[in-house]
Amino acid sequence: MTSIVGSAASQVLVVGSVALDSVETPFGKADEVLGGSGNYFASSASHFTPVQLVGVVGDDYPLEKLAPLAARGVDLSGVEKAEGTSFRWRGRYRHDLNSAETLETHLGVFSHFRPKIPEQFRRAPFVFLANIDPRLQLQVLEQVEKPQLVACDTMNFWIESRRPELVELLGHVDLITLNDAEARQLTEHTNLVQAARWIMDKGPKHVLIKKGEHGAFMFTPDSIFFAPAYPLESVFDPTGAGDSFAGGFIGYLAATGDLSDRNMRRAVVVGSAMGSFAVEKFSNTRLLEITRDDIDARVREFRQLVAFDTELGA
Repeated sequence: MTSIVGSAASQVLVVGSVALDSVETPFGKADEVLGGSGNYFASSASHFTPVQLVGVVGDDYPLEKLAPLAARGVDLSGVEKAEGTSFRWRGRYRHDLNSAETLETHLGVFSHFRPKIPEQFRRAPFVFLANIDPRLQLQVLEQVEKPQLVACDTMNFWIESRRPELVELLGHVDLITLNDAEARQLTEHTNLVQAARWIMDKGPKHVLIKKGEHGAFMFTPDSIFFAPAYPLESVFDPTGAGDSFAGGFIGYLAATGDLSDRNMRRAVVVGSAMGSFAVEKFSNTRLLEITRDDIDARVREFRQLVAFDTELGA
């Protein structure tokens, strides 16, 4: 079987956090490891296409740890180094690995982050606005030039504190990714089909609703698609799974240049595969280890998960 992507690929611009995480799960702990939405997205998407990363770090950030990303083609010239401490998050997962308990958050220089998109990044055909203040996401869109696809992410904090700006943002993006709790909070609909319709009425033509270990839905005006989560025996660290999913999804679309419904369904499965790899080790470690052959094999396994004979018999 040939690889799931061809050789032609478009640049992907991602604007997000570049952080240091300390994480504790029932399977172990890791301190001061690479984290942040921008890191996870780039680690995933760079398996498929060149990535341009925009973010900010403090003067205490171990930039040498980003070298594997640079080696994989991630352009780090948009990562600003500012005087002060880097964004740090400390969290703990108990046996419910779908939700993290935040123990500490130190925004550091991230609290003053104002995205500055380098001139050479502004023509990227694919743009992902990772989980940051929607006011900053709107500022990014003022700096880019006619992207082919704009996608965004958000979280409960922004839904609660920046709702008007987030609703405005929806009118400027083609796709949004969010989890089921966030979709319900944003739309005030408990039914996810109704929630997706509400969001699409505000602008996006595609709504990706992630359900953690239970898979992901993609809603469009004309269809609904569901991909299951990959059944793993061990989940070491769920941090960054959603951003890794987005990286696989957007990276695959950029690599293929095909935005048809059929190909976007494939992209959901690729995203699910990348999310499943991300959780197998702490930080982005596993994402940096895997090869294209590993990804192709897991996508084939996803197909086997849902394959069945449509002939029902007697």
